Amino acid sequence: MALLVSNSFNGVESVPKDYVMPPERRAGDFVRVCNEIPVINLVSDRREIVQQILKACQEFGLFQVINHGVPDKMMEDMMALYDEFFNLPVEDKLGVYAEKPRKGCTLYTSGLEYAKEDVHYWKDTLKHPCHPIDEHSPSWPDKPARYREEVERYMIEVRKMGFKILDLIAEALDLREGYFNEVSQEHTMAINRYPPCPDPSLAMGIAGHHDPNLVTFLQQDIYGLQILKDGKWMGVDPIPNAFVVNLGYQLEVISNGRLKSVEHRGILNSTTSRTSIVTFFGPNPELPIIVEPAKELVTSSNPQMFKAYRYNEFIANYLALAYSRRQGSHKGFALESYRL
Repeated sequence: MALLVSNSFNGVESVPKDYVMPPERRAGDFVRVCNEIPVINLVSDRREIVQQILKACQEFGLFQVINHGVPDKMMEDMMALYDEFFNLPVEDKLGVYAEKPRKGCTLYTSGLEYAKEDVHYWKDTLKHPCHPIDEHSPSWPDKPARYREEVERYMIEVRKMGFKILDLIAEALDLREGYFNEVSQEHTMAINRYPPCPDPSLAMGIAGHHDPNLVTFLQQDIYGLQILKDGKWMGVDPIPNAFVVNLGYQLEVISNGRLKSVEHRGILNSTTSRTSIVTFFGPNPELPIIVEPAKELVTSSNPQMFKAYRYNEFIANYLALAYSRRQGSHKGFALESYRL
């Protein structure tokens, strides 16, 4: 059994050698928090919201939203729920534990496959599908006892918010309302736990990567998220009860390159556990879904940038690249074979 970082390394005074990253994989020097990342109020003027979203998606591939409809108390309750979950004894989590990611509900440590990694990430992850809820919730953890009830309520509200934001993105691109519904039917949660690390300069939470899906919604309360912009890493300041909206590869393709996916990573600190609650919206890889640039966005002055492909084949290619590099840092290469 691979060690769960959140249970095994409390109070250690040095980073175990198989968690010490080679110098080229470390976070490096001090990274400033970027104050220019847009924070968008979803109850302001709609035309202004659409313009702000378009600009953010083109310049950063990421923005934060407030007044999004998910109740503050619900978000706070979710953070408390996952604090309790990750602090459970190991034996109470064995029912969902595996040494590598798998279909269904899985608790695993580090990266894509623990046994094949030459060095491990300082994190644990609980990941499970969420839609349809009735189909997937029986596989979710049974401890804490309130887990399924609270996560069901949360996912209902996050889905409402997610589709609202996707419609705003569609409007920004002059696409019809509901355009992204077909390619955003799979909703998966990944809850990452980054315990305090005795020397954050030596270890990593997760290396730089792009998300392969359509769009990602991230709830965080402690600093640790960084994005790569213009060749430099910048920090994303946590805003209480806000969601970070992070564009994935599929939005870059469907927008025919008008929008950008963003490379991002997770760093560590020495004093406090950090939890990120992540919800992925994207195509269902079990279905024969074709992804391609929206025909409305392909013109003589803006020719087609990407060829059409099956999403399940894209995911297989993405994961193969990640496994081959062991540390999951894709750095944009997953899209290269699909460019025209």
